[in-house]
Amino acid sequence: MLLVVGRIGRAHGLRGEVTIEVRTDNPEKRFAVGNVLTTDPSNLGPLTIETMRNHNGTYLLSFSGKLDRSQAEMLRNATLLTEVNVKSSHEVEDSFHISEIVGLTVKNLEGTTIGKVVDVMELPAQDTLVIEISNGSELLLPFVKKHVPEVNLDNNELVIDNYEGLL
Repeated sequence: MLLVVGRIGRAHGLRGEVTIEVRTDNPEKRFAVGNVLTTDPSNLGPLTIETMRNHNGTYLLSFSGKLDRSQAEMLRNATLLTEVNVKSSHEVEDSFHISEIVGLTVKNLEGTTIGKVVDVMELPAQDTLVIEISNGSELLLPFVKKHVPEVNLDNNELVIDNYEGLL
């Protein structure tokens, strides 16, 4: 699956480096030297990473063939994408990619269908499921063990509990 891992910001210095707005949980792996990234718009890429460094909390990348500031500046605002195997990218148990959760059928502990996950909001405290209820309304439910004790990707469903008062 092709996923967004970053966005190119302004040029940094004179040697073709650019700042990166990171949109991945593993920038060291995604922005490793030698990796090839697809771009949006596609006419700017693909880009092969030549150098990567962390400068005061900001990732700086340079790309093969983009050797000066002018060439780097032409890449500004391009989105960087890479092929990721979502199923094998789980480094922590009970971690999921949003694309795996959206579309799952939502059931309660008794097995009654409540609705369907239509979105996952990434909030500062925790991710929140947006569940479209059968009657057309929406339920916002924190995506934590207390409320979501089971996620079964094989059956395309998740089980919710402790949602009384939220409906």
